[in-house]
Amino acid sequence: MPSPVITVDQMNKSYPSLKAVNDLSFEVQAASCFGFLGPNGAGKTTTMKMLYGKALRDSKDGGEVNVFGFDPAVDELKIKTLLGVVPQEDNLDEELDVLQNLTIYARFYGLPTSEAASRIEDLINFMELTEKKQVRIRELSGGMKRRLVIARALLHSPKLLILDEPTTGLDPQVRHLIWSKIRELKENGVTILLTTHYMEEAFQICDRIIIMDRGTKLVEGEPQELLDAHVEQFVLEIRNFKTHDARIPEIDSEMIRKDDSHQMPLFYSNDWTALKNLSSHWQRGEYHLRQSNLEDLFLKITGRSLNDDQ
Repeated sequence: MPSPVITVDQMNKSYPSLKAVNDLSFEVQAASCFGFLGPNGAGKTTTMKMLYGKALRDSKDGGEVNVFGFDPAVDELKIKTLLGVVPQEDNLDEELDVLQNLTIYARFYGLPTSEAASRIEDLINFMELTEKKQVRIRELSGGMKRRLVIARALLHSPKLLILDEPTTGLDPQVRHLIWSKIRELKENGVTILLTTHYMEEAFQICDRIIIMDRGTKLVEGEPQELLDAHVEQFVLEIRNFKTHDARIPEIDSEMIRKDDSHQMPLFYSNDWTALKNLSSHWQRGEYHLRQSNLEDLFLKITGRSLNDDQ
C-alpha cells in the first residue's frame, strides 16, 4: 500500500472545561475520501481545524501530525497552499454575483488573469452553475450557494479538500449532486476529508470513516466492513410503542437481539424471516423493517442516537 498523505498519531486538543479531541490516530491515503461521523460536539470540526493549523493541538502531549509532509503547527502556510476548505457556513459576498465572487478569490490565490478565467469557467461548468454566472448571491438557492463555495475552494487546484458538513440543510437532489461531484474529484486525484452527521452520506462517498463521540474515536474502517463486523443485517423498528404493549412475544435471543436504549424498541437479526414473523404482531404502519446502517452501529456502541445531544 502507498504511503499515506496524512498521518495523525495520538492527537489531543483540550480546553479549560473540555477535552475536544482525545488521543486520535488515523491515516489517509491519496485520492480517497476519509470521513468523520458523529453527533454535534463529537470533535469532528476541531480535528479538521488542527490539520490545517487553524486550531493548535495541545502544546504538551498533543501528538504528531503530518499533512503532505508538513506539520500544521509549524508549516501552516505551506499546507494552506495545498488545501481547499469548505466551511460549515457559506461566507460568500452577497452583493456580488457568482463570477465576481470567484474572480476575487482567484486574485487572492495569485492566479494570472487568463488562467483564472479558464479555471473559473471550468469550475462553474463542473458545479453546474453556468446559467447563474451573473446572478447575485442573495438570489441563489442554498444548494447553489453550497456548490459555489466548493467551486471557490477548488480554484487553485488543491491536493486536499476539506468539507465540513457540506450538505447540511440541503434537499436530497442537491445532496446527491454534491456526492457525485465529490466522487469525480477523487477520480481526478483529490484527497478529501469530510465531516458529517449524515450516516447515509458517509456510507455513500467515504472510503474509510471514523465514528467519534465526545472527542474519542469509537471505531474506524470501511463503512460496510464496520457494519458487517458489529451490527446484524436487518432491523425491526416498532413505532408509537408504549411500555405496557403486551404484543411483544418471547424472542429467541440467539436469533434476535432487542435494544431498548432508543425511544422505540429495535430488534436486530441476520434472519429477515425471523423479523418478518415478529412484525406480524403489529399492524402495517406500526413498524418498519429495514437494513441496518451506521446509525445502528453508533447506537450499539454508545447506547444513543447520532442526533442526541447528550
